[in-house]
Amino acid sequence: MFMKKQFPIIAIALLFCACSQQLPSDFTQSDTLPHIYPDYVEVTVPVNIAPLTFQMDDQSEEMAVRYAFGDEEIICRGTQSLPDIDSWKRLTAAAQGKSIQVETYACKDGQWTRFKPFNIHVSPDSIDAYISYRLIHPSYVSYEELTISQRSLENYDESVIYDNMLCTEGSNGQCINCHNYHQYNPARMQFHARQNHGGTVIAYDGKIRKIDMRNDSILSAGVYPTWHPELPLIVYSTNTTRQSFHVSDPNKIEVYDTASDLIAYDVEKNEVMNIENDPNELEVFPFWAPDGKSVYYCSAHFEYPDTTTNKELYLLRHSNKIYYNIYRKSFDPATMAFGPRELVFAADTLGMSATLPRISKDGRYLMFTMGKYGVFHIWHRDADLWMIDLKTGEARPMKELNSPDTESYHVWSSNGRWVVFSSRRHDGTYTRPFFAHIDEKGNGTKPFELPCADPDYHLQFMKCYNVPEFMRGPVTIKPHAFADVLKRDGEPVKYVEKLSR
Repeated sequence: MFMKKQFPIIAIALLFCACSQQLPSDFTQSDTLPHIYPDYVEVTVPVNIAPLTFQMDDQSEEMAVRYAFGDEEIICRGTQSLPDIDSWKRLTAAAQGKSIQVETYACKDGQWTRFKPFNIHVSPDSIDAYISYRLIHPSYVSYEELTISQRSLENYDESVIYDNMLCTEGSNGQCINCHNYHQYNPARMQFHARQNHGGTVIAYDGKIRKIDMRNDSILSAGVYPTWHPELPLIVYSTNTTRQSFHVSDPNKIEVYDTASDLIAYDVEKNEVMNIENDPNELEVFPFWAPDGKSVYYCSAHFEYPDTTTNKELYLLRHSNKIYYNIYRKSFDPATMAFGPRELVFAADTLGMSATLPRISKDGRYLMFTMGKYGVFHIWHRDADLWMIDLKTGEARPMKELNSPDTESYHVWSSNGRWVVFSSRRHDGTYTRPFFAHIDEKGNGTKPFELPCADPDYHLQFMKCYNVPEFMRGPVTIKPHAFADVLKRDGEPVKYVEKLSR
């Protein structure tokens, strides 16, 4: 089982961050900000975040850093700045709602330089204690060495929820994906397994089940999930997905659907029904509104000419002309009835494609990903985050969050004040989790990268973080317990024309 603990590095940090450390007294003053990695200059962080470690982004021989607010300070000296976690917690608690001032010194060729100080703004808004994600190599075709892992945001603890290799048998491989939680509750979760021992695993209040959601009345097993805020009800898309590889296009791979619908699944009754299955519409990425009275999703209109003999080849050749819009369907929890679809945002009128609608906890703002075309924007370098004010209908690109490279999968925190999203802004290859504060007016702050005990960690880590999801706490089910369930036959779903309470 893959397991990564970073406690030894924390122990080393104590050697460099004792209060007795002194700042250099002989230095040259610079009027420029320091170049550090990760870039934590003028970021806003939650009060309960793990210590922000960093290093100089050059060949400095040594560095010294002072974090200070009021009577609290931390002085670190060494090749990296590694604040002690207890001292850091005292500092952020004192500075919440205000700012920590950071002084940075670097020694090069025996000469110290003091850089222009910067601030780390400490929001009193806390963040959920954990996130989870898939860790996978960016090799496009190989996925055997793959885990769903979880990480504490209050310290550096990381552990495995499930390891893809536990049910891989020789040439019979497995691919796990789409982990998701009911209202950030780690005791109510689901994920999919494809190929060997395939099925949907649902953990619900201590009981683990494997569901075989394949049925002749629906297009495929469920894919992208969204849990109803209160009911034991999950809406999925069902997809026939294909991929192609580009020779010269900077977007290395294109993932697209030749068909997709929406279904609703009752967790307790093990029943499923179609809710959108127009053959000329490609429906995908459902997401419940916080009040549970409507479900948002994306859909692209696409019709094959009557003369088409190879639909997959035709769609591939026209994949750069497929534009997804955002829709919603009303839902009555008392009758379990869905209403007709309503257009929310017409991205196609801009010659663009909108995916992954995600709504803030107060129901005011809808964040989504916008790209030039298509549905799988994690592979599109032009993909950016956008925001719709659902009260005014105004849509705008979130320039304060975006970068020249890919921004894609994003999730709101349980208190609606933070978002985490995947970004390839460093090198165009590896996705890393970035966080930003969103205020009551929908404005974001400068994103900051997931803090690590060793600030050099992500520069050396050769895996992508995919599908970050917030959680209130860790999943406590052991990986082998999931594997034991996966090795059994799945419970076949029952298809119904209409779900009922």
